Amino acid sequence: MHNQLLIPLVLYLAAVFALALFTRRRAQQGSGFLSEYLLGNRSMGGFVLAMTLAATYASASSFIGGPGAAYKMGLGWVLLAMIQLPAAWLTLGVLGKKFAIEARKHNALTLNDMLYARYQHRGVVVFASLALLLAFFGTMVVQFVGGARLLQTVTGLSYSQGLMIFAATVGLYTTIGGFRAVVMTDTLQGIMMIIGTLALLAGIIHAGGSLGELVTTLHQIDPALISPYGPDNFMSQPFMLSFWILVCFGVIGLPHAAVRCMSYKDSQSLHRGMVISTAMVAFLMLGMHLAGALGRAIFPDIATPDQIMPTLMMGVLPPVVAGIFLAGPMAAIMSTIDSQLIQASATLLKDLYLNYINPKATEQPDIESRLPKLSLWVTGIFSVLVFIAATHPPDMIIWLNLLAFGGMQAVFLWPLVLGLYWQKASAAGAFASMLSGLGCYITLSLFKPDMHGVHAIVPTLLVGLISFIAASYLWPNRAHCQNAKAEFTAN
Repeated sequence: MHNQLLIPLVLYLAAVFALALFTRRRAQQGSGFLSEYLLGNRSMGGFVLAMTLAATYASASSFIGGPGAAYKMGLGWVLLAMIQLPAAWLTLGVLGKKFAIEARKHNALTLNDMLYARYQHRGVVVFASLALLLAFFGTMVVQFVGGARLLQTVTGLSYSQGLMIFAATVGLYTTIGGFRAVVMTDTLQGIMMIIGTLALLAGIIHAGGSLGELVTTLHQIDPALISPYGPDNFMSQPFMLSFWILVCFGVIGLPHAAVRCMSYKDSQSLHRGMVISTAMVAFLMLGMHLAGALGRAIFPDIATPDQIMPTLMMGVLPPVVAGIFLAGPMAAIMSTIDSQLIQASATLLKDLYLNYINPKATEQPDIESRLPKLSLWVTGIFSVLVFIAATHPPDMIIWLNLLAFGGMQAVFLWPLVLGLYWQKASAAGAFASMLSGLGCYITLSLFKPDMHGVHAIVPTLLVGLISFIAASYLWPNRAHCQNAKAEFTAN
């Protein structure tokens, strides 16, 4: 059975490496290593843009943690998860066109390049870089844990063995092919996610008799599992509102999603990408969370909720089909972590090393030939650090993932959005927003005061917004930067 289960996964991983090697050859023919490695020479079409954005957004939290929460909370969590439906549309709609225009104008290759072009302040860029690395570290630990648990459950390997296989696979193909490999494999991974989701839902309904019988069984286990508010009224209206801010509106401030807005080919690609990515996010969120909630009717006594998806896969699907579904959540996890690895590599290599630590390196004649080796070391070292942290996983990865998501939004949301659309936004405002937002979020997350169901991200974003506006008025743009910043927001 294990052989039948693993054949589709092995074929899928082989296809991922083949794509990475193919894009590596394309990169060698490109116009420059950094432009190709970090943005794929800004050449994404609409379908690829949609698939990479949706695949990046659908992570271990969507395929492992989210369904685990739905298993525990019931159908109310499925309803809550659909709050995420417009996330991709909002990201491309708010940032898309203006972000791409400014990125091309200033030859920006990273998110922090954009921040420096707008605010002309190194302190903003350095703080943003360090915050990004810290938050990515947390979210990447989540992806490593999700991938390792998946392999552990379905192959019989130990958690540490599954973790080693997963870490080696993702680290290698991301390093080999760079951004173009990431978006091409994201497209393949998006297709695998759709196939896996359809297969699992069909298997669950077949195993449970019918959708009605499954819902009846959930009611018998606990009537709260079919209520909108879940057990103990956990999902109150304030919680739902703040959850929407965290997983939908705030997604605009996620660096690995925002950088997609710098890399598409033209306006037609953007518009097509908005439609396709929204439809795909809606389908994946509904399918995965519904599978987790209905899975409680088939396997009511799972000790760790995060194990519901691999348990369902093993229990309701034939081995070969289960292997195809195994590639689905593996694809979701890999497509998120490869994007974050690229961004972490860009932050360490370009934003910190080439811009601040050793700026004279760019003047050396052999720098283009040395950059691939430098990126290899940066990506490899960061992967090893995440691997070490993932050796001691939490019980439910969704909470760690949401914690890191909130931290990124606290730092990046207002500097990105207001920097694009508000001419009076100043470096002091951006720095005050980042510092106060991150401080508020960490404080509320550590001490957990009773806010009657309101998530920490809501007061955090309010504090960040007020700090931004106040500091921008108190310490406006310096005179010699006024014209450049006015031109930035006028375009």
